[in-house]
Amino acid sequence: MKTRFKIKKIFIISLASLICLIQPLTATAAVNEVVPGGLARMLGDLFLMFGLFFIATIIAFLFYFAFQLMAVQKRRLYKEKGLEYPKKVVREPLLQRLYKKATATIPLEKEADILLDHNYDGIQELDNNLPPWWIALFYLGVAAGTVYFLYYHYFDYGLSSGEAYALEMKYANEAQARFLEKQANLVNESTVEALLDESSLASGAAIFKTSCAACHGFQGEGLVGPNLTDDYWIHGGDIKSVFKTVKYGVPQKGMIPWKTQMNSASMHQVSSYIMTLKGTSPPNQKEAQGELYVEEKQQ
Repeated sequence: MKTRFKIKKIFIISLASLICLIQPLTATAAVNEVVPGGLARMLGDLFLMFGLFFIATIIAFLFYFAFQLMAVQKRRLYKEKGLEYPKKVVREPLLQRLYKKATATIPLEKEADILLDHNYDGIQELDNNLPPWWIALFYLGVAAGTVYFLYYHYFDYGLSSGEAYALEMKYANEAQARFLEKQANLVNESTVEALLDESSLASGAAIFKTSCAACHGFQGEGLVGPNLTDDYWIHGGDIKSVFKTVKYGVPQKGMIPWKTQMNSASMHQVSSYIMTLKGTSPPNQKEAQGELYVEEKQQ
């Protein structure tokens, strides 16, 4: 009965050790996007730990049965010589012994033996054990530090500071892009201002060629729609007027409202590009339509 109990105990301890070793592996799956090859490394380490667990368990059982055989042989020798086999000394459990040792304090009557030479204004110092709570925190800190070192620096399962920084920057850039996209789509005919950067104007040119060139020509010279390169405008020639015309269209003259097919950012870009067509003088320009627009100069 005792043998069976000890075997179970050995197996449970070995299994618990394996679970403690495997636990960090499960966290690796969450960082596979950041750490290349994380999943393959996790599976390789998992098989390695299973193999080590199997070998360690076999060795533990071999040692156990070897000690059992030695004990049987020892009893047989005592019996053959007619000697009484010494009774096993019952010792306190290991945890109780460690606790007593860690929390042992010197009785008052023996404190004279542990007095130190230090004397502060008549107060002498005792070389006594530290409080149990302090010792517990110390050992917990050592254990936590060991786990941290193994997890982040030895087995390399956790994210390093560089990898964590790269991940945070990735999320921050994505959040910034989403924010700027929302900000770009908040523009309207009251707040719009002409964009001047090359990237926005290039996007506006691409939109113009795809959506506007069929009526206004690829160079804005005018076909079915009016010429966009001269100084005459039917619905106003400033950026706010152009944006408003693009957004709401002129249905009675055949121009659709682009707000149903473009977001504000795209309408902003194509309107800014249209403003750059003024004065370009492409060939085959359509005759002027509308009224002469004179840009108001800011004082």
